[in-house]
Amino acid sequence: MEVDVRAELTTFLWTRATWTEDKLIAASPFRYDSHPSFMVWLRDNPATGARAGDWVDSGASDPEYQRGGIVKLLAFLRNETEDEAREYLRWKYGFGGETTVAPDELTLDLSGVLRPPAEPYKPLDVRMLDEYAASHPYLSTRGISVDVQRMFRTGYSPRHRAVTIPWFNADGTLGNVKYRKVAEKTFWYAKGGRPIREMVFGLDHVYARNVRRAVLVEAEIDAMWLWTCGIPAVAVGGSAFSEVKAEFLRKSPIEELRVATDNDEAGAKLKAQVFEKMAGYCELYDVEIPKEYKDVNEIKPLEEVRRIVEEARPSGWKRFPLLSQ
Repeated sequence: MEVDVRAELTTFLWTRATWTEDKLIAASPFRYDSHPSFMVWLRDNPATGARAGDWVDSGASDPEYQRGGIVKLLAFLRNETEDEAREYLRWKYGFGGETTVAPDELTLDLSGVLRPPAEPYKPLDVRMLDEYAASHPYLSTRGISVDVQRMFRTGYSPRHRAVTIPWFNADGTLGNVKYRKVAEKTFWYAKGGRPIREMVFGLDHVYARNVRRAVLVEAEIDAMWLWTCGIPAVAVGGSAFSEVKAEFLRKSPIEELRVATDNDEAGAKLKAQVFEKMAGYCELYDVEIPKEYKDVNEIKPLEEVRRIVEEARPSGWKRFPLLSQ
């Protein structure tokens, strides 16, 4: 299977990036880094034995993020589990062709992911959140109020030095838990949790409060910041909008959806996917994030956020266009 590494990586925003024929050098996406200390091979390099997609982060202190391959990198950039990243690559690039990515990186056991339709999903035990009852100022520094943190049952794991962000199913049961390092940008999900592609963050509050008007964003922190601003919001948890996520939203109480994705190419593609799949099911509005901001969480103060959301324009998408006469 031949993966177009360059095409995959150019959809994301990089800091201080230098692109050559065979590699990308940029600031690390895993750390708060302003120096070009991160390198990805864009094609195989016989001299070093590196495969396309292999990367090295020379400034990383965590051994888990000093080097790796395309699956781990895309899982982080797409904000999903590594199993989901493997499945994405296998779906997009198929099984034929010359292998440019290590075969073991793409070996995927789907037995725990693709469940038979008759098998009910088993939620995680919500009592696992009791272990993370400690607090940490990280989310407060991102502008998220203490009340909203309690509302979403966020916590902190001293052992992992990571904040915990639970993902609840629409019925309020626990689907997954995201762990995010407080000193770095790295994250991972709970073992045995429901795949993020099958969930919408915040949908349980939409049902509990019978929310009719909401904003759709990419990241959980963006959604919690909007709730802090008094604006109901849901997050898809990455740059992909699956049919499962779309169906969950179609069945929800939401009648008006305002879409505020990140200010990059991946965000633009996500917005188009949302408009296409949700057209005809609810009113759709395009929230334009000013170009000086990467995402909605960077916009301060909250009055400015409210103004930008309120000034969203109708998307213009119609699911069933009229045939020409």
